[in-house]
Amino acid sequence: MNIEEKPSITFRNLQERNMSFETVFTRIVSFMKRNPIGHYRLMIGTDSQVHAKHTTFITGIVIQNKGKGAWACIRKVIVPRKVLRLHEKISYETTLTEEVVSLFTEEKKNQLIDIVLPYIYQGSTFAIEGHIDIGSGARNKTREFVNEMVARMESIGIEPKIKPDSFVASSYANKYTK
Repeated sequence: MNIEEKPSITFRNLQERNMSFETVFTRIVSFMKRNPIGHYRLMIGTDSQVHAKHTTFITGIVIQNKGKGAWACIRKVIVPRKVLRLHEKISYETTLTEEVVSLFTEEKKNQLIDIVLPYIYQGSTFAIEGHIDIGSGARNKTREFVNEMVARMESIGIEPKIKPDSFVASSYANKYTK
């Protein structure tokens, strides 16, 4: 398979199936343009669940206008084996999040920023966050990977969030891994 022949990435939510990234981006733009004076957070995160013969990875994209609603969708990737090593699982979750983040090119990020920019003096804000399903608590088995995964998010210019603040991964995506 050539690099050019990457399988198409599709997304879905309760209203629509088989959305291309361009469709997802259009929905995000429409959501933001409805009320450009807002506190927007574009959050992307992945969670996984090991099943009997495969592992399901779900990446969620959520655009939230704080206190005024959200629009969301997911991407599903199935690995045809049990991914049991914790570092491999967390690392692949982070890779899938990075892959979706990379679809938001500088041009696309600027389009989203341009929606709120005329309204910043009225309080409009925009942030992009990478939600990682790991925690730094003493009882959390993933704590030893926090620095590595946080550094990966920071290296691509995304604000990393870990538990308990990584709800797109630990709650929204998690719901669809079952």
